Amino acid sequence: MKRNPIYVELDIKTDMDKLWTLTQRPELHQQWDLRFSEIHYLPEADSDIQRFLYRTRIGFGLEVTGAGATKTAVHPKTGNRISVLRFGSDQRSSLIREGSGYWKYADKGSGGISFSTQYDYKTRFGMAGAWFDRLLFRPIFGAATAWSFDVLRLWAEKDIPPSATIQKALIHALSALMLVILWCYEGLVPKLLFPEAGELDLLRQSGLAGGQEGLVLTLLGITEIGVGLLTLLFHKSRLWYRLQILLLTILMLGAWITDPELMKAPFNPLTLSGSMMGFCLMASLSASDLPSAYRPARRRRPVRGHTSGKGVNDHDLDL
Repeated sequence: MKRNPIYVELDIKTDMDKLWTLTQRPELHQQWDLRFSEIHYLPEADSDIQRFLYRTRIGFGLEVTGAGATKTAVHPKTGNRISVLRFGSDQRSSLIREGSGYWKYADKGSGGISFSTQYDYKTRFGMAGAWFDRLLFRPIFGAATAWSFDVLRLWAEKDIPPSATIQKALIHALSALMLVILWCYEGLVPKLLFPEAGELDLLRQSGLAGGQEGLVLTLLGITEIGVGLLTLLFHKSRLWYRLQILLLTILMLGAWITDPELMKAPFNPLTLSGSMMGFCLMASLSASDLPSAYRPARRRRPVRGHTSGKGVNDHDLDL
């Protein structure tokens, strides 16, 4: 089955030595790269090849271990650098049997460093493993590589440690996801599916619908679902969260004016709107300097006079 190697490229505004340090020292590398939980260099047997062990935790107490070797080279004229490697796992539960790849560091002068990687691997479990890799594992692995590159960019350019970046990304994702769920639930369940449970009577009491309570409630439900879905699209927009806070305030005050007794209920418009406003605030505060898997290029940029190539050949790293 034909497969395309994973390729990721990103321009990072930093100097060569700093980027080299963040990527070549294992205790730093493992902090930003989602593909590895631990990396340990083995004592060097010679000056050309550095062997290492790696461990990747995949959750639920499961982990994959493997070994590899890397070799680096520096261009004598341009100062550009390359690091090639081979890796593999003897663990029978590991989908990846063996693979190879490279990191390239191209100095762009005042534009920083063009940092790129390309790698490929062979899988276990026959055709089932090949199809699983093609449909699910390889796209996720490629996205994880791209996301990790952007975490590295924030560290190199803005001195934001990966731990802080990852923590903020998790807070932002959770806050935005909760808003999506709550908006969609409030629009779908009490307004579209079960309006007679209370929302319809509340709208009648307000006298604002002019006898068209059913239609108004349907439109309101569709609007709330729309707000939830648009949050996925505008999840990095602080203005969008301010607009949501304004809308939640209007809805809360409207319910309170219509029926003040609602505020005495265990679950009332104040607790719901207040909670959603809190999620809006957390999502807004965490919306800046977020890593993205879409920022790095996922295809090789064409260079005149060069072919696309297939990555690292067998003779690039003789193990």
